[in-house]
Amino acid sequence: MPIVLPIVLALTGGLLGVARPAAAQPKVNIEQSFADSLTAMPKEELAVSGGFYVPAYSSIAMSQGKLRVDFSVTLSVHNASETQPLVLRRIAYFDTAGKMIESYLKSPVALRPLATVSVVIPTEDVRGGTGANFIVDWAATGEIAEPVVEALMVGGVANAHYAFISQGRPTRTVGKK
Repeated sequence: MPIVLPIVLALTGGLLGVARPAAAQPKVNIEQSFADSLTAMPKEELAVSGGFYVPAYSSIAMSQGKLRVDFSVTLSVHNASETQPLVLRRIAYFDTAGKMIESYLKSPVALRPLATVSVVIPTEDVRGGTGANFIVDWAATGEIAEPVVEALMVGGVANAHYAFISQGRPTRTVGKK
């Protein structure tokens, strides 16, 4: 009988340390999950726009590359304006190779003043890898406070827990003038 138990555990995936590839996570529905943070789309022309690149780390290498630690990632997009809605045109998640993993908006949405929307990548979803990132594109009808876009990573190994923030960087074309 001693052979049966290890075989049963192996067949059911019950052995500790068995790594399985992450399955695609259920798609976040920002329109439903954050209905209270959203408002009607502005009728005026969207005269101002911008974008953010947000580094995110669903996994990092530790112990000279011998250990991989996986993290949950929470992307938060904050409308920093007290008076105007912020239109979110795109929230997309990319892996280390630059391949898009998920797009989180079916169509643009308007974020209420001082409101926030978030996207959560669970710890088990390691599709992004060590160089994952988000692109967030936004617009407004006129001058507006620049949004605050950050990714919070939380994870751990054994008794050690880690949390860190990665701030979004505005995307601008750099070149000769």
